[in-house]
Amino acid sequence: MDYSVREVDEIIGHHCDGGDGALIAILEEMQARYRYLPRDVMILVSERVGIPLSQVYSVATFYNAFSLERRGRHEICVCVGTACHVRGAQRVLTHLENKLGIKAGESTPDWNYYLETVNCLGACALGPIVVTDGQYHGQMSERKADQLLLQIEQAYQEEV
Repeated sequence: MDYSVREVDEIIGHHCDGGDGALIAILEEMQARYRYLPRDVMILVSERVGIPLSQVYSVATFYNAFSLERRGRHEICVCVGTACHVRGAQRVLTHLENKLGIKAGESTPDWNYYLETVNCLGACALGPIVVTDGQYHGQMSERKADQLLLQIEQAYQEEV
């Protein structure tokens, strides 16, 4: 993934107050822009903000919201917590893995999808639940999962 030094500097500039939360806010914005934290970007952040690279890396690896590996454009998260599990989350996950041709924790070869699991989303009454690009979808089934993928694809076609 390509990035520009100017773009990184602009993002850092948005958080130039230098408060304690500046590093996390900068990394959050970098993650949103690139869908992961490229090594070269973390080095540049370290240099520009004046924080040791080890500290930048420590923050980036401590929080689950950050990824050091490139992720697909659309994130699909399947809850596999107890309530969702007993309501069929594993069937939904297996169906999505087969449909996308990847396992949880992987991105499709075209970088369109990233599939992951989480142990609880705190929406147990809606289980099994799937989150696509930040939107919650409850009482998920294989059929509903197919509809979600179709909706994502249609929305993408409209963007292009």
